Amino acid sequence: MDGKLKEIALRVKDLREIANLTQEEMAKKTDTSLEEYKKFENGESDFGFTFIYKCADCFGVEIKDLLEGESPVLSMYNVTKKGEGMPIERKSGFEYHHLAPEFKNKTAEPFHVKIPYNDAAEPSFSSHSGQELDIVIKGRLMIRINDRTEVLNPGDSIYYNSGEPHALWALDKEGVEIYAVVMKGAEAKKEERSAVKAVKMQRAGVADKFIDCVTDEAGVLKKISFKNDDKFNFAFDCVDAIADKTPDKLAMLWVSGTGEERRFTFSDMKRYSAKCANYFESLGIKKGDRVMLVLKRHYQFWFTVLALHKIGAIAIPATNQLVEHDFTYRYKAAGVSAIVCTADGEVSNHAEAAAKDENMDITKIIVGTPKEGWHDFNTEIERFSDVYERKPDSPCGNDRMIMLFTSGTTGYPRIASHSYKYALGHYITAKYWHNVNPDGLHFTISDTGWGKALWGKLYGQWLCEAPTFTYDFDRFKSEEILPMFKKYNITTFCAPPTMYRFFIKEDLSKYDLSSIEYATTAGEALNPEVSERFREATGLTIMEGFGQTETTLAIGNLVGTKPKLGSMGLASPLYDVHVLDPDGNECAPGETGEICIKAERKDAPCGLFLGYYRDEEKTNAAWHDGFYHTGDQATRDEEGYLWYVGRIDDVIKSSGYRIGPFEIESVIMELPYVLECAITAVPDEVRGQIVKATIVLVREKEGSDELKKEIQDYVKKRTAPYKYPRIVEFVAELPKTISGKVRRVEIRENDRKKVQG
Repeated sequence: MDGKLKEIALRVKDLREIANLTQEEMAKKTDTSLEEYKKFENGESDFGFTFIYKCADCFGVEIKDLLEGESPVLSMYNVTKKGEGMPIERKSGFEYHHLAPEFKNKTAEPFHVKIPYNDAAEPSFSSHSGQELDIVIKGRLMIRINDRTEVLNPGDSIYYNSGEPHALWALDKEGVEIYAVVMKGAEAKKEERSAVKAVKMQRAGVADKFIDCVTDEAGVLKKISFKNDDKFNFAFDCVDAIADKTPDKLAMLWVSGTGEERRFTFSDMKRYSAKCANYFESLGIKKGDRVMLVLKRHYQFWFTVLALHKIGAIAIPATNQLVEHDFTYRYKAAGVSAIVCTADGEVSNHAEAAAKDENMDITKIIVGTPKEGWHDFNTEIERFSDVYERKPDSPCGNDRMIMLFTSGTTGYPRIASHSYKYALGHYITAKYWHNVNPDGLHFTISDTGWGKALWGKLYGQWLCEAPTFTYDFDRFKSEEILPMFKKYNITTFCAPPTMYRFFIKEDLSKYDLSSIEYATTAGEALNPEVSERFREATGLTIMEGFGQTETTLAIGNLVGTKPKLGSMGLASPLYDVHVLDPDGNECAPGETGEICIKAERKDAPCGLFLGYYRDEEKTNAAWHDGFYHTGDQATRDEEGYLWYVGRIDDVIKSSGYRIGPFEIESVIMELPYVLECAITAVPDEVRGQIVKATIVLVREKEGSDELKKEIQDYVKKRTAPYKYPRIVEFVAELPKTISGKVRRVEIRENDRKKVQG
């Protein structure tokens, strides 16, 4: 067992040891056998509500302390709205919602309980110290106390000594709902209650004001809901709130390419984002302005993006790999009025030339070496106040917050526009996929020019109050990054499959990777061979996820779920994900279809984009008939796991067969001498299309006709024979977008030109 169950079990063990109780004594106090108790405490076996209630009573702590790792904070009163409350789900099937989780020093524990119908057998008896009041609100309840049986209808109640063996079950298939109030027993000893004083419980998080989650007994997320999201502003309600609560808590550890280290607390982030907001306003940047940020992995990115969120100006992250014509397109498409740019390399020259050629009046701010015609960020920001108060008209909720250019794998990049609610959608990304530790250090390797940086370096992580690690490098080198895991004690890690492929080509036995507790990947499909090799080296399974610039994490192997090798995982509870055929019908298990999210634009969930900026035509093409159409294809198995096939445009149709490129790529990637591979279609007069493999070999391997045949034969033996690549081409590198994604459209276009002569 793992996940939340393990966490609860560990808390039980810690409290037992603090209270100087033996396992034998705890087994007696909880009315379990010693063998049962040991399994409970080791997280090897599930336990019922009665067990956790008895443990809490014994240790003198609240149930919330054991279940959530945080203590109640209210002493006057605790209001719980209908349908809310702290969820407690156990394998028995009973669903508890604690109705006063935040009230301290309770003399009674109130619950809303749902009891499912079960005709297989009568439920087992349980008992716990104290007294209990049960009030039936729906269905018919049968309760047996020792050898006495009562049947209760809606409105009926029963008050009894809960120390006596008792069992409850539903008589109707619809189940039963009751209010249960459990009064604590008087036998709890004062000396045992001192245990709570020695336990360091996690404080309530800033996200609690905006997010409610329901998990099962394994800690698997089952439901997420949002509240107060129409007033949410990440900079004020997350970063500044943490700074006010725990000013010295580490927000980010930043390391330069030369080894310089800087540590920023949340108080630092609050102060510098305030200075930056005041600075930007002095330059005329105001609410609604579009500001491009080309800042690589410089720590100034975090100051600027938070400042823009406070002002209400719209942030447009962009990569430093852009050249002049890229800037020209983006300036015009987004209506950019200001740019904050790194001084590194030639990118500022390209940015300046594009503005000059198009005669655009763009405010230019540079980070690093000063440059004529540009404002000097590092110098000028220090002149401004480090106080910036929230205003009545400060942006929030559905206001536009950020605009992200798509990767452009099939044409000109589009601009996905997101509201302030977008940040909330990434709570799942960080907590239930990255599995960030508030006392650990999370490392997502992306630079700030891409949406993946927002996935892993900002929103979700800080909503979970987890520090992040940033390495501000120019060129990816495995031998530089791998030692950092040990040096900085990095606990959770996320990178695209390409970088994992480079990792496994190294001798990983030379590096200490023991600090990594969890590893994830997204951005493109993960080849099973890469996952297996990494697991062999580290013992870690890479947990794959899927999302787009337009979404947060939509599909993933979430914490507590059992991954299937090669699968993207299950649909996130945040989104209603479907696999649809071209006619809009749900695909049967194993049938290829398009990944679609059921949602109306006017009522889209937090995390789903507002639409493509200034492009209603493309927005309507992607979002219609009550669904957002991702353009990506997958199959779904009987258990709901999704398997990536490829972009719709990438699917190959040969002799009546529909062939997904990813399966073939995964097989070819098993070969030790293959570094990268792209499968595309080549026009063919007889078959319509045939399969082509474009392959990059490792440095010590040379291509040959014999090697081509070896690869073809290898694929024939491991897939359906019709899927093998009839054409194999060896190249020095694959054409890619500036975000690093393979441009299969370019390979297809070049082949089409060759065929046409």
